[in-house]
Amino acid sequence: MKTRQLGNSGLEVSAIGLGCMGMSFGYGPAKDKQEMITLLHEAVDHGVTFFDTAECYGPFTNEELVGEALEPVRDKVVIATKFGFQDGDSHKLQDSRPERIREVADASLKRLRTDRIDLFYQHRVDPNIPIEDVAGTVKELIQQGKVKYFGLSEAGVQTIRRAHAVQPLTAIQSEYSMMWRQPEEELLPTLEEFGIGFVPFSPLGKGFLTGSIDKNTTFGSSDFRSIVPRFTPENIEANQVLVNMIHDIAAGKSVTPAQIALAWVLAQKPWIVPIPGTTKLHRLEENLGATDVELTDRELSELNEALSNIQIFGDRYPQHLAARAGK
Repeated sequence: MKTRQLGNSGLEVSAIGLGCMGMSFGYGPAKDKQEMITLLHEAVDHGVTFFDTAECYGPFTNEELVGEALEPVRDKVVIATKFGFQDGDSHKLQDSRPERIREVADASLKRLRTDRIDLFYQHRVDPNIPIEDVAGTVKELIQQGKVKYFGLSEAGVQTIRRAHAVQPLTAIQSEYSMMWRQPEEELLPTLEEFGIGFVPFSPLGKGFLTGSIDKNTTFGSSDFRSIVPRFTPENIEANQVLVNMIHDIAAGKSVTPAQIALAWVLAQKPWIVPIPGTTKLHRLEENLGATDVELTDRELSELNEALSNIQIFGDRYPQHLAARAGK
């Protein structure tokens, strides 16, 4: 497995990480624990060293799963987790009070069965707590050895600048894919300016770019996509033009649409590390195979030109959740 460095921090991780949320939360009922532990072990065996979780995934059960699975190989892997919601519940409001951040750190350390959190993200910006206070609290945790690196998720560029001035940021996590390119406008230039790494979640468009979703696909009530405007039957059908294009490119290279979508993300910057999630071994192997897919400068240029001419229908969040992003 190839590796990458997240910005100028010196934190080196596998070129593709593993988003663990869907094993416990967000995409339907929680999967069988033992099967997921086996999958996490397979990921390590395949060279994955970067694992992403959060206290609110479950809540709490995903951290416990990741902690149990990775305890035997703890010193070989990098674990990222997150704080930022009341009671660790993403259905509630943000809560990044300094005392809450410290509580979460201690609780996450226990659930993860470890003595340090490698990368500690604020999950969503808290409008009631100055980001300087958040960064200062994480700085104290770093000084205490409980945390190694600091990150923000779905933060706007002004928040990033203010936080970075207090405690240097190692990574920003936000959605980015062929389907959602907004980070190219302000976020990526800001990260390049400061030498901060970028960790895209949903690099496969929450599964859409794999080509496995069509207008007849239904999502259960515990699947987040059931409330996402992008996944109404009408918008799925309207956005099929993007999937068709990716499928054609993939066929020409004898690879899969998912591998093209991930290879495109990887090709944008050398300090980008996507974290596609999966609960299936064959999908894990497929995703990791994207590191071997080469897109030439000409292919990238033609692909980006084609993407700029495709309109994407449907917002990536329902309105009440969209308000939390980009602050």
